[in-house]
Amino acid sequence: MLTHYIQANTNGRLHPASEPSITPLNRGFLYGDAIYEVWRTYNGVIFAWDEHWERLGASALALHMPLDLTATQILAEVRRTVAEYRSHVPEAKELYIRLQISRGAGAIGLDVALADRTNFILLVQPCPEMAEDKWRTGLRLSVAKTMRRNPSESLDPAWKTGNYLNNLLCLREAKSRGADDVVILNLAGDVTEASVANIAFVRGGRVVTPPLSAGILSGITRRLVLGGIAKSAGIEAYEAPIRPVDFTSMEECFLLSTTKDIVPVGEIDGTLFAVGAETTTARLKAAFASAAERYAREHPDLAA
Repeated sequence: MLTHYIQANTNGRLHPASEPSITPLNRGFLYGDAIYEVWRTYNGVIFAWDEHWERLGASALALHMPLDLTATQILAEVRRTVAEYRSHVPEAKELYIRLQISRGAGAIGLDVALADRTNFILLVQPCPEMAEDKWRTGLRLSVAKTMRRNPSESLDPAWKTGNYLNNLLCLREAKSRGADDVVILNLAGDVTEASVANIAFVRGGRVVTPPLSAGILSGITRRLVLGGIAKSAGIEAYEAPIRPVDFTSMEECFLLSTTKDIVPVGEIDGTLFAVGAETTTARLKAAFASAAERYAREHPDLAA
């Protein structure tokens, strides 16, 4: 049972997310044959719309999946869905907006030629908020020990698909040890990312994050930080391979994601990191908040 109202839009039909809306033959349901993106709003404006849409297109291309709707058409559907959501939850502030596109339905079988047409589902709910005590103490992470990140040569983590079993099982392991999230290693033993977020560290006052070649999703928040937000705060940011033995040489750690932007990490398996207002992480988060506010002012056309 839903603890709060979630608005859905299935192929243009608005309905509560608690109501079934797809056929059991949908390939996203049967095989994870789907792609998705998540946006959030800042000051009521959809943030980084173009960047997420571009990544959605790259995922579709990688899966040889046709995109029958344009960005303009989907944006119109997003606005319809948000308006309907706000009619049920008028007090809602910042929103989480998820778009999932599947290859469609058809006869049972793996052959993509069996699919009829691409389907889309939009989901709108409040943007999740982290507990206040976690902002003070930072998240507690644990390294997955029984599983590794699936390699790029098999199912590339750069594709944002409907298959998250690898992340799910790694997170389950970390949670079983009392952690908030997981650090997943690749087959070579290098750090990749958390369950649904990129990871970065601060060493010598500089931000360092695993390279894309480690086998990670090219996160939009990560890309924006490396692309200029860190520099605007007077912080150098670069990519380099990181291994668990390097944790003790790092002063700080944080996660980067669309819904929570920059989140401090206080511990990984007993290795402690600095958390607080005077940290590089806090400066970077403030710089990101300023960039998001500026984006909202400059993009009234993306108000939702």
